[in-house]
Amino acid sequence: MKTYVAKPDEVDKKWVVIDADGLVVGRLATLIAVRLKGKHKAIYTPHVDCGDNVIVVNAEKAVFTGKKREDKVYYRHTGYPGGIKTTTPKRILEGRFPERVIELAVERMLRRGPLQRKLMRNLKIYKGAEHPHAAQTPTTLDIAKLNRKNSRA
Repeated sequence: MKTYVAKPDEVDKKWVVIDADGLVVGRLATLIAVRLKGKHKAIYTPHVDCGDNVIVVNAEKAVFTGKKREDKVYYRHTGYPGGIKTTTPKRILEGRFPERVIELAVERMLRRGPLQRKLMRNLKIYKGAEHPHAAQTPTTLDIAKLNRKNSRA
């Protein structure tokens, strides 16, 4: 029996909408990463973009467990000596682009390289409840129903 290897032309990509209202960021990011990579499909091939297109709405309403909202630290470097910068999820969520918290979490769950950059283009995150992808007729995925720990009241 031969091993099946999916080709990019054979992949059937779907559109999925996820409402992040009250969902835990880490658990949400894990499920998004699985969907983007295509591991939920039987034709999964590691080096091919087999995943779906994921739309996340209400990104500013995603929550952290425990004290992570204040205590977790995101680091970045400017490229200059002594140029390390820090920020917290609280500052990002209350700032201008709250969708970056989910974007960072998903990006760090995918393996770095050209395929990761291609997969991240399949992720659309919006801070409000509206999105401009109605023409793609996306299906709704209710993550809160999958496990009781996925959401906080």
